[in-house]
Amino acid sequence: MAKKSTVRSNEILQFIKEHPNCSSNEILAGIQFEISIATLKRSLQEMVLNGFVNAKGELKSRRYEISQAYEVIRPIDVELYFQKEIDERIIQTSFNQTLIRDTLKNVSVFTTAELEFLNGLQEKFKSNASRLSSGEYRNEMERLAIDLSWKSSQIEGNTYSLLETERLLKDKETAAGKTKDEATMLLNHKDALDFIIAHPDYINPLVVSSIEDIHSILIKELDITRNIRNRRVGISGTNYKPLDNEFQIKEALNDMCTIINSKENVFEKSLLALVLISYIQPFADGNKRTARIISNAVLMNHHYCPISFRTIDSIEYKKAMLIFYEQNNINPLKKVFIGQFEFAVNTYF
Repeated sequence: MAKKSTVRSNEILQFIKEHPNCSSNEILAGIQFEISIATLKRSLQEMVLNGFVNAKGELKSRRYEISQAYEVIRPIDVELYFQKEIDERIIQTSFNQTLIRDTLKNVSVFTTAELEFLNGLQEKFKSNASRLSSGEYRNEMERLAIDLSWKSSQIEGNTYSLLETERLLKDKETAAGKTKDEATMLLNHKDALDFIIAHPDYINPLVVSSIEDIHSILIKELDITRNIRNRRVGISGTNYKPLDNEFQIKEALNDMCTIINSKENVFEKSLLALVLISYIQPFADGNKRTARIISNAVLMNHHYCPISFRTIDSIEYKKAMLIFYEQNNINPLKKVFIGQFEFAVNTYF
């Protein structure tokens, strides 16, 4: 039944997209599904609330059009999307210059229902945290930091187990058969988190130099170039090509900081940092690691629960990012963000 409803909704949205400024009666006559006008109007009302559709006028004069946010937040079937191989997918191959300056500046990436859910979780976090002693709170932050260091590194191919990571970060005990770089990557994650915890206002307001500083901590003693890159970089699994001009990259980062600083909602700030640093790819390597730390820094600066990403499947995370690279659609990564925020609130505090 839910699948039928989804197919019907997709057909309604497609009709509106192809026939802007249409009425409900025109939509009813134009779609293949046989539904009542009352059912259609309920669906349209839900689409307006979700930000997919804009409604103009009242009662019989009401008209509908696809919203500016639709392509960014519309539902995408991830499994179906990746049934096509890399060269078969129709994508936006180059950096979208208007995405940050225009679209994301003027839209909200969360629906009202999603924000209500996240705000409820944040209230639970505040209530739980208020009952912890300062020592207990530090212990929970330490546990989350270990989990985040492990998972963030695992996403990038690090082979340390969670138990091995805990031994390394607590006792400086390296694991047998692992490379020095793997240990360094994990230790750098912990150093970056400790820095954010010690300097919670460091990214408020968010500026390019702060992002560069966090990146420098994350790549310390690794064979990775510091500072904004001035050459091309490729991304595995996609034909999307990020900007390759140093000045354009800095401009995109400045635009990103401006948008994030202008947003009032903390969840939106954090999610945009997570996705846009990865999309811009400002560094030769370490972009997604930097994005995850900055995203958490935004949450912690506003006394929100940080996210460890501990239970996310690495392939699921990478697919969500690829969809944003190729379609500029944030929905799959937004689901990851919401799910991991829920996990963090229910697990650590």
